[in-house]
Amino acid sequence: MSAITIGLLGFGTVGKGVYETISKHQGRLQAIFGKEVKVSAILVKNVSKHSVPDDEVLLTDDFQDIIDLPKLDVVIDAIVGREPGYTYLRQAISRGCHVITANKEMFAFHGSELTRLAKENNVSLGFEATVGGGIPIIQTIKQLLNANKIERIEGILNGTSNFILTSMREENLSFEEALKIAQEKGYAEADPKNDIEGYDAFYKAVVLSELVFGKAPAQGKSVREGITDITIEQIRMADSLGLKFKHVASIEREKDTIRCTVKPVLTGEEHPLYRVEGVQNAVSIDADIVGNISLQGPGAGMFPTASAIIEDLIHVGRGDIPSVFEEGRPEGTVIYEPVWIIWGDADKAELPEGCEIISKVSKEVFIFKASLEAVSLLDTSDLKAYQVLGDYAPAAKENKQVQTV
Repeated sequence: MSAITIGLLGFGTVGKGVYETISKHQGRLQAIFGKEVKVSAILVKNVSKHSVPDDEVLLTDDFQDIIDLPKLDVVIDAIVGREPGYTYLRQAISRGCHVITANKEMFAFHGSELTRLAKENNVSLGFEATVGGGIPIIQTIKQLLNANKIERIEGILNGTSNFILTSMREENLSFEEALKIAQEKGYAEADPKNDIEGYDAFYKAVVLSELVFGKAPAQGKSVREGITDITIEQIRMADSLGLKFKHVASIEREKDTIRCTVKPVLTGEEHPLYRVEGVQNAVSIDADIVGNISLQGPGAGMFPTASAIIEDLIHVGRGDIPSVFEEGRPEGTVIYEPVWIIWGDADKAELPEGCEIISKVSKEVFIFKASLEAVSLLDTSDLKAYQVLGDYAPAAKENKQVQTV
């Protein structure tokens, strides 16, 4: 019986999860494919630091050893960084291999080109694991696009930042205290910049933008803000108003460009992301026919990410991964004036034209309505504005006891 042969790039947390999943679920995979699924080679940085239970698996630090294998059907990319993953996948596609990647940074920058190359070489390109770990975001969006026009996507795409904000609120911790706990639990790296400054979520948002709208967000319409400036006092005040801080990525079409923001926002009880806590990820999708669809689940880790990769492997084996990243998807423009909560002195603040104060919570906290453009003109050295996602009626909250800061 012939086998589906796999070259696995990387043998860290994700790579080991993929290898172990294929080994443990071989019977299930053989029932699906009608043949054995076999990891034939694994690429690592340092061969002396790794071992593989199966002596027949080639363990190497040279990608050329893998690309030169007599039989190679699928290359799975479980490494990080734009390079060398991009170069490796180009070589694999050019050889005629199907490829699957979990490398969000690389794919955010090179997804369109790799998709074009895969189409030219008549091979499949799977990237479910680049966004949301074990949540089937990519496949769900592909299915929706068959009939729906997606108008907006909002998501909590990084479990580390969500864990920190949850811990600050539930445990009454400072940002620094919550970050330390996240590092102790293994949710945050020693250098947590990619997570807490929003880079990780932004790369994932770019992938979704390419998929949904056929192009990356415009640089001038992109905002990436971290959560390091949020204080426990702000979290308490938000809680007293029935709101929660969330680090949310949002993408939507605005005329001929795509607006993408990754920033801390406030969510009310009615918003789909309000109850997403801890290291969970979630995505809220608004489409013109189906309405709102929300997906939630583990966004990272050994087996959730491995699950997404294996799902892609099954789609590859069945030949049902459609082409994506097509320019010119249906246009849709969303124009609205969201509600904002500002920390600052409303009496001294010089608000741009179009900003309407609708409620004063305290001397230094007030609620107002304004367009995104008007808020961008605020003097951010004196004021800090946080958007409230979803429907929010501040008048309904005024009877609730407010904690002053």
